Amino acid sequence: MSAEIIDGKAFAANIRAEVARDCAAFREKTGIQPGLAVILVGNDPASEVYVRNKGIQAKEVGFASLEYKLPADTSQEALLAKVAALNADPKVHGILVQLPLPKHLDADAVLNTITPDKDVDGFHPVNVGRLWTGNPVSIPCTPLGCSLILRDRLGDLAGKRAIVIGRSNIVGKPMAALLLAANATVTIAHSRTADLAARCREADIVIAAVGKPELVRGDWLKPGATVLDVGINRIADGDKTRLVGDVHFASAAEVASAITPVPGGIGPMTIACLLRNTLACAKALHALHD
Repeated sequence: MSAEIIDGKAFAANIRAEVARDCAAFREKTGIQPGLAVILVGNDPASEVYVRNKGIQAKEVGFASLEYKLPADTSQEALLAKVAALNADPKVHGILVQLPLPKHLDADAVLNTITPDKDVDGFHPVNVGRLWTGNPVSIPCTPLGCSLILRDRLGDLAGKRAIVIGRSNIVGKPMAALLLAANATVTIAHSRTADLAARCREADIVIAAVGKPELVRGDWLKPGATVLDVGINRIADGDKTRLVGDVHFASAAEVASAITPVPGGIGPMTIACLLRNTLACAKALHALHD
């Protein structure tokens, strides 16, 4: 068997096109331009690239893109004050604080200060509760991207057996919630899971989000499984480095029916889903204040 390679770039482009169409219709109906505010503290090169790409793509779909670059020594009080100001700004419908923050800042306190209705990352405890109780507005972007791919590829997920390898608040736990909501039977695996390979072989859907390079091998998989690789790991390759996922791609592709590559799989979906969330928040806020 040779797996279908799922093109995350093309899938993300389709989502952005849909968001652009919906945004144009929303602006025509309401006169409101969705606004996405991104706060970047410090000058981490990877974060700067990511924030720049968010800004470009936000403008392309018709949003107002607001970027706030704060020095690395910004105090907790100053950062919280900036978030509070954006909470109160009616032109801002989505707020994102780029992670990681400098070590002297309390990320949880900052994220919890964002009003839940503008939390486009879906990390606020209120939005976590909304997700687990089946009433989400903002869903964490990477799990949302995975869910959209699965629905497109497999249709109805009811009765499917799924394993999520990784239990982070950003990917693993919300991914499990989405799968449960779709009536899949879900196993959440982690570093203390006994005989992880055997658990994987039971699954129709494997989602690897544990941060261990090429952990999942082809002989871990049930023939015909759908494999989504969320991992992004840099490994040495001679005098250079290369990106690999949490799945050993070559061996897995011989067993799976479909698989996402790294790079070019799940990664491009994250910003596309952020834009989708921002428009959803703008619509919800308009309905709330209409």
